[in-house]
Amino acid sequence: MLFAIADLHLSISTGIQKSMEIFPGWEYYQARIETNWRAVVGDEDTVVIAGDFCWAMGIENALPDFQFLESLPGKKILLKGNHDYWWTTVRKMDGFLAANGLRSISFIHNNAQKVDGLCVCGTRGWYFDAERDEDKKIVLREAGRLERSILDAKKRGGDPVAFLHYPPVSQSSRVPEIFDVLKAQGITRCCYGHIHATKRFGHVDGAVEGVAFQLIAADYLDFTPIEIVDWKLLQ
Repeated sequence: MLFAIADLHLSISTGIQKSMEIFPGWEYYQARIETNWRAVVGDEDTVVIAGDFCWAMGIENALPDFQFLESLPGKKILLKGNHDYWWTTVRKMDGFLAANGLRSISFIHNNAQKVDGLCVCGTRGWYFDAERDEDKKIVLREAGRLERSILDAKKRGGDPVAFLHYPPVSQSSRVPEIFDVLKAQGITRCCYGHIHATKRFGHVDGAVEGVAFQLIAADYLDFTPIEIVDWKLLQ
């Protein structure tokens, strides 16, 4: 089975300096993640983590967080979030995994991975209010990465499910460059993170023009990975 969650914000490598426990509802969150994960995810399952995995500033410093993730059941597929400062090239990240015996973890970056009858694809995304020239370039780059990832998913033959860190839609606006790719490529299911309890106004759980969206931020899911199912009823 395929599960998903975003915004784990692990701070094992950085300690209390970056702990999310300073925010309401995040008390003992790392222990809750482990308990809830083990309750629903089996060794044969796969979990997509859609960004903001941990607070480490470099990948070598993130080793304790990756070792914690490795200890949990199932395979794990990571996408980049806005706080994943440890993220580097795929070659370096794959080398880091191999050197440290982290065999259950992989990455999505301009590619896709087939999981049973589904195919995981996606990218980080970007902000709604991309007004500066620099932001506009990032949005276009992310839209291109999303398209390449979806096309790779289609080549692999699975039913594509898109994952983004930033939400591509809200109840009052959207990121047109990202949303247009989802529509043009016929994506019907899209998960996203980034939106936490204090900023959840206007978030979308349901269909927008035939695309079913699901918020998967960890605190929104009570720190429990959610199973990705057929969302036709949401459309």
